[in-house]
Amino acid sequence: MTRHFIWDPLVRVFHWSLAAGFLANALITDPETGLHRSIGFAIAGIVLLRILWGFVGPHSARFASFLPTRNGLRRQMTDMATGRRRVHLLHTPLGALMIFNLLATMSALALTGWMSTTGNRWGGDPVEEVHEALVAWAAISVVLHVGAVIFESRRTGVNLPRAMVTGVKSVPDGANIEA
Repeated sequence: MTRHFIWDPLVRVFHWSLAAGFLANALITDPETGLHRSIGFAIAGIVLLRILWGFVGPHSARFASFLPTRNGLRRQMTDMATGRRRVHLLHTPLGALMIFNLLATMSALALTGWMSTTGNRWGGDPVEEVHEALVAWAAISVVLHVGAVIFESRRTGVNLPRAMVTGVKSVPDGANIEA
């Protein structure tokens, strides 16, 4: 196994904090409580921080380092269909799409959550309905994300959850690596 330091501490803490915050607000807290709103504001803050980090952070954290392309997406899907084991040191093209999806969804959740708490004309049923639809979309996205991480970990031989905890991807010797 070859070890590659990939994820910096901010990216890893962001990832697990976002996961915990979303799960807490989606499954545990009462939406009418201050705790739910506080977690929502915390999520908004860390998403904003991650977006900023995506422009000024280290190479592996920068959005420009993992922008998905049609060619990259096609190559990854072909690899999956044919069983070719190409290891991406950063995010895979499909993984990058999920990151952008989740950042946009969490941003929209924070905005609609805030809008539904204001005392002006922005609140009300339509905003709350959009907020609830976004929660459902985020939940579907999270399930797909976790399933894809498990699938890709088994397919490539790289323990992706461990890499997101330690910051180090351990790649099997002789693996076809795409930087």
